[in-house]
Amino acid sequence: MKYVISVKEQSIDAKIDTRFGRAQLFALYDSKSGECSWHPNTQNFQAAQGAGIQTAQNVVNLGAEAVISGHCGPKAYSVLRAAGVLIYAVEGNPTIKEAVQMIESGKIKAMEGADVEGHWV
Repeated sequence: MKYVISVKEQSIDAKIDTRFGRAQLFALYDSKSGECSWHPNTQNFQAAQGAGIQTAQNVVNLGAEAVISGHCGPKAYSVLRAAGVLIYAVEGNPTIKEAVQMIESGKIKAMEGADVEGHWV
């Protein structure tokens, strides 16, 4: 599965960033091949508004099948789900591989709705 994961640094051992729309960086991780590429979120990191929607569209354009982050607001959630992208919210401070392992082993289920209000920072 192709996951887009919000992170703060460019490392396979990076911890998950709890923000989605205003995350600094995204890892595109293919759990089948183990390949990982890095995608800055510079345009939306400090956007005055619309960060979640714009980030969600960028994630869809990357070909993500699922998103891993700490939280997801209602507008970003709507864009992602309309495109068929699953959203997983992780707690604690797992790394990319730890989070993927938890999801693929069934320990974390896909979100059924946004878990924060719009304009959450």
